Amino acid sequence: MDIEDSIKDLLEKILKYLKVDYSKITIDEEENNLYKVSIESNDTSILIGHHGENLQALQHILKILTFRKSDPSEQFHIYLDIDGYREKQEESAINMANRKISMLRRTRTPQSLPPMPAYLRRKVHLHLMGPGYDDIETLSKDEGENRHIVIKLKGR
Repeated sequence: MDIEDSIKDLLEKILKYLKVDYSKITIDEEENNLYKVSIESNDTSILIGHHGENLQALQHILKILTFRKSDPSEQFHIYLDIDGYREKQEESAINMANRKISMLRRTRTPQSLPPMPAYLRRKVHLHLMGPGYDDIETLSKDEGENRHIVIKLKGR
């Protein structure tokens, strides 16, 4: 059984055990052995939880169980999304970063984003390395739940 089949099989078993109805599970393999797993469900609030805590826990459990069923030499990552929740979070974080950049360019004062999970910080950092942001640099500050991005002009 390949990784995609293992992920789907395990996820179906977990959802059945939790008595959560779903209409569709989609798995796309991206570069660097990243498996993007998407669940469409009417029970999104249960699956996502408060600020995505259940979603994060479900992703972690799915990853551990999949690792146990797979070849130990295989390295991979699982990114779980439920009804586009994470996609909307990413868009919101990037939009907020763009608003902060507008203010930064106007005021020349470093701008801080609110604390966010590691995967969202990474998305923002990567986005701000793209075209149109040659004058910008980002860094993460603080630890744990307070870890956040600071955006500043290069050389300042």
